[in-house]
Amino acid sequence: MNTTAKTPIVLIHGLWMTPKSWDTWAERFRGAGHQVIVPGWPGIDDRTVDDIRRNPAALKGIGLKQIADNYERVIRQLPQKPIIIGHSFGGVLTQMLADRGLGVAYVGVAPGQTAGVTTLPLSTLWTGTPILSNPFGINGAKPLSKRHFHFTFGNDLPRAESDKLWEEFAVNSYNRVFFEGVTSVLNEKGGVTHVDYSRTERAPFLVITGEIDHVVPPAIGKAIVKKYRSSGSPAIVDYKEYAGRTHRLVSQDGWEEIADYALEWATTHAVQPVREPEAVK
Repeated sequence: MNTTAKTPIVLIHGLWMTPKSWDTWAERFRGAGHQVIVPGWPGIDDRTVDDIRRNPAALKGIGLKQIADNYERVIRQLPQKPIIIGHSFGGVLTQMLADRGLGVAYVGVAPGQTAGVTTLPLSTLWTGTPILSNPFGINGAKPLSKRHFHFTFGNDLPRAESDKLWEEFAVNSYNRVFFEGVTSVLNEKGGVTHVDYSRTERAPFLVITGEIDHVVPPAIGKAIVKKYRSSGSPAIVDYKEYAGRTHRLVSQDGWEEIADYALEWATTHAVQPVREPEAVK
């Protein structure tokens, strides 16, 4: 069915970010008549960037399943199933929620790969080096340096401009989330990010990537789409790539074009599942 502005939208932020990273798209979608819900990950909730940096203890030890379960609780309180849009690791969570049948359409904006999608370009591996280099820190909450932020988020900008964005947006990592995401890549059946790619009743899913993204380059986005399409499922999985765009797709100059495309695609393709999803166990 084709949805209207009454369809709520849930936006899921990524690692090193807070709900503030979605201010651009959230405001635009609300202006289009949608209810927009932007929950923070457990430990972030509605806290400010400065507060999280001062005291990141609440982020320690939290993993992807705990975060996904929290989003499911939020979604089940809505009067109807939403469009779910996630950025980066939020795109991993979007796929996990899609596997639970919680939305009417899904958009992964530079989404990380779920279990069994083994494409890992060198630039992607480098983004995780500060965390993965210390396996004993799996339950930690490591800060993101300005230098590494420039590589991962601000690679289209001079360093000084990238540093300003770091001050405004960047928070500590959930180290466990990164470890779980990486170790799941080679463990399709048992990884934390396992999804059923062959699920027939999954609502349509759109993958969006940026040409010069160091974290989730187009090779990963295409590999995700190929994994779903080769599963035998008839569910719709589409792909859209933007030239000259970095991992900062939700706020880089020209973000409006991407937001409008994502919204139009989602509202056009949204469907109501035949049956209600199972409850959280």
